[in-house]
Amino acid sequence: MTLSFSVSDDVRTLAPGFTHLAVEARGLVNGPSNEHSSALLDDATRRLVERLDGRAPYEHPHVAAWRDTYTAFGAKPSRTRNSAEALARRALADGGLPRINLLVDLYNAISVAHLVPVGGEDTDRIKGAMRLVRSTGQEPFRTVVGGEDTVEHPEPGEVVWCDDDGVTCRRWNWRQGVRTRLTEESVNAVFLLERLAPMTIGELEAAGAELAESLEKLSPGARITVRTPE
Repeated sequence: MTLSFSVSDDVRTLAPGFTHLAVEARGLVNGPSNEHSSALLDDATRRLVERLDGRAPYEHPHVAAWRDTYTAFGAKPSRTRNSAEALARRALADGGLPRINLLVDLYNAISVAHLVPVGGEDTDRIKGAMRLVRSTGQEPFRTVVGGEDTVEHPEPGEVVWCDDDGVTCRRWNWRQGVRTRLTEESVNAVFLLERLAPMTIGELEAAGAELAESLEKLSPGARITVRTPE
């Protein structure tokens, strides 16, 4: 079943140029990180260094646009960084990018190489449609704090991705919930790539195409659909 996605008018008013691209995949093969996924992450770090050309991640125009947007809905971008900036900082730090599992490594590599926020969700755990909205402050967000399962609630007005069962990602693309995250048992997934100007639609589509190609190599025979921005 194809997922539906919507962006609320309140979010579009906040960020008029925002667009997202969805890559849906069924019949995937996941598993522990391996030499191949590690090599993808290492290559993404190399590409990031070339893209930044001596700048810090926050100085890149696309990352700067996300910082401005976070500030617009009340988040502090120096404390709650968008996922692309957070990964870029880790890539450049001692220790580099984490190795999590094949699918997460793959989409993290795309995020770092293209400096674009990318999230992956297990579609078998999503309830109903995916919606990008400004929170009422009442929606449940399942996460882990200090090793314990915890239910939090976003701040009123915070931009969140949610489904019929609650928040799947807080502060737009800052922190993913545990309920829909990709595990080694995941076989069906959707990957969301998110852009603001000055990143172009063409650049977003190039990142999506590379993600789809990598998924096909990882899981020959998987059914992959790229849903380009309207």
